[in-house]
Amino acid sequence: MAAPMEESQGKYYVQLSKKPVKFDSVSRFNNVFFDETNKQVFCVQIKNNQMHVIAKGPDEKKKNEFHMDSKGDVLSIKFSKDYNVLGVQRSPKSVEFINFHEGCDVLEYSQSCKGKTTRILGFCWVDQSEIIFITDHGLEYYQVIPDKRTLKSIKTHAANVNWFVWLPAYSMLLLSSGPLGNTIYPFLFKQSSMIKIPKFEVELLHIPKPMKLCLPERDVIMANIYHQLYVLIIRHNVNRDESGTSSAEIVLYLLHKDMAAKKTDVLKLDIGGRFAVNIIDNIVAVHHQVKKVSYLFDIKLRGRIENGVNYHLPFITPRPLNPFKINIPATSVSVNISGQPQEVEVNYELYSSNWIIFQPNIVIDARLGMHKFTIYYIVKSKLFKHFINTCMMLLFYCMGIFFVDFFQVTCGLFT
Repeated sequence: MAAPMEESQGKYYVQLSKKPVKFDSVSRFNNVFFDETNKQVFCVQIKNNQMHVIAKGPDEKKKNEFHMDSKGDVLSIKFSKDYNVLGVQRSPKSVEFINFHEGCDVLEYSQSCKGKTTRILGFCWVDQSEIIFITDHGLEYYQVIPDKRTLKSIKTHAANVNWFVWLPAYSMLLLSSGPLGNTIYPFLFKQSSMIKIPKFEVELLHIPKPMKLCLPERDVIMANIYHQLYVLIIRHNVNRDESGTSSAEIVLYLLHKDMAAKKTDVLKLDIGGRFAVNIIDNIVAVHHQVKKVSYLFDIKLRGRIENGVNYHLPFITPRPLNPFKINIPATSVSVNISGQPQEVEVNYELYSSNWIIFQPNIVIDARLGMHKFTIYYIVKSKLFKHFINTCMMLLFYCMGIFFVDFFQVTCGLFT
C-alpha cells in the first residue's frame, strides 16, 4: 500500500495500516473465507476435481498452501488454534476434519450434528483440540482426538438459535433466541467447561405484529473495552424530526458472570444509515458509509447521566479516515519494458460498500481494484496519538493542581 498523501497529514485521526494482507478476490473460481480466531483468510479454488487452498494472515510463518479432494462446495473452513487440525464444513449436517501434524493427511474424519432436523449454523475452535457446533437447536461441544481421528462429546445445550456472535480472544459466545431475536444467551468456554451466563433481553424500539426477527446479527458486536466485555447494539430509527429524518445510537450492555448484562452506556449519533464499528485501543470508532466519516467515542468520559445510563457524544469532531493512493493494473494487456503488467496510481475508496468489518480493528475489502482481496488494520494516526497525549498531560496537570490544593487544605486543618 502506498503511503498516505502528504497533504492529508495532520488532518485525520484514524488510518488504515500500511501493510495489508492481499489475496485473489472473490470470483466464480475462487471462494474466500475469513477465520476470526486465527485472523486468516482462506482462498479455495477447485480445479480438476482438486481443491487448492491458500491460508494466509498477518503472520507469514503461518501461511499454508495445500491440495484436497473436492467433495462439494465449502461453507466454512478453519484451522485449530495450533494449526494441527483443519475443520471443513460442506453441508448443514456435518463437519469434516483433516490432520496437519506433518503435512496434509489423506484420511478425513467427520462429525455429524445431533438430530435429524438440526442444521449447523457454524463452528468455532475453542482450544487446540476443542470445538463448538452452533446449530439451530443449540450447542454441541466436542473434544477432537486427532490420533484416533474421532470426536468426543463434552456437553450440549438445547436452545432455539437464530444466529451467533463469537469473540475468540475471550472464548465468549452469544446466541440469539426467541421470535424477535432479542433474547441473548452468553456462554463462556474455559478449561473444557461450558459456562452459561444469565440471559438478558435487548430493548427494542418497536415490536412488530405479527412478530418477526427484529435484531439481526449485523447490528450486534461483542468487544473488550477497558478490560471489560460489552455487547454493542446498533439501534436504527431512534429519533425522527419533522422532516422524517431518523438518527441512530449504539447501546452498550456490560456482561457479568453472575447476573444479567446491564445497560450502561449509549453512544448518540446525529445521523441514520449504514454503520460499522471497530474498537481501537478502547476507543469505539463508528464508520458511516454514506457520510464517509468516523465518529470516535470514549466511554470513560462522563456524559449525560440518565437513570444510571451514561449518554455520550463523539469526543472529537467526526472526520474521515486518512486517504491514500494505491497501484492497480492499468489494463489486462498493458505491459512495461520489462514485460510486467503496467500499473496506475488511483485514490483508494474509503468506506466502500465492499468492506467487511471484523473485531476489533479489521477491515476486509473484497473487491480492491477488482484484483485483490485485502485485509487492513485500522490504527491511530500521529494526530490522534498527539491529541490523546495532550489530553493526558492536561489531565495530569489538573490532577496535580487538585493534589497540591488538597495537601495545602489538609495541612491547614492540622496547623
